[in-house]
Amino acid sequence: MNEKKCEAVLEKYKEEKGSIISILQDVQEAFGYVPEDIVFWFSEKLNIPASNFFGVVTFYAQFYLKPRGKNLITACCGTACHVKGAEPIINRMRADLAIAEGENTTADGKFTLENVACVGACSIAPVLIINKKVYGSMTADNASRMLREYEKSSHR
Repeated sequence: MNEKKCEAVLEKYKEEKGSIISILQDVQEAFGYVPEDIVFWFSEKLNIPASNFFGVVTFYAQFYLKPRGKNLITACCGTACHVKGAEPIINRMRADLAIAEGENTTADGKFTLENVACVGACSIAPVLIINKKVYGSMTADNASRMLREYEKSSHR
């Protein structure tokens, strides 16, 4: 834990009631995710039950309790994408990246694969977003090819 970063966040919000979301946003900005030990640290310092922090973290999709990969892959699982074959694409990507069952980030921390309900690009389904770049009309073969390119490129 980097106590200096935590102290800076604490100083910013210690007098504000109802600042849990702001604290968590700053923690995630500083660490890339919300480490559990830091939640307990803030809980103790602010005399707020840790369950209040964890309730917020688990309710809002913007917060992550585990580190995310350097490359973020968002796979759309909305109706149009599902009908046009999103599931085989996702399964192929999970296999290509060797992402363990129940996990969404590769062991080396290079990739995180997340499924979302809809990205709003139904006309080009199935859709993947890799590092904020949208790719439409995807196939499992194209997704595999793109992963190899990202692995080789400077995006690592």
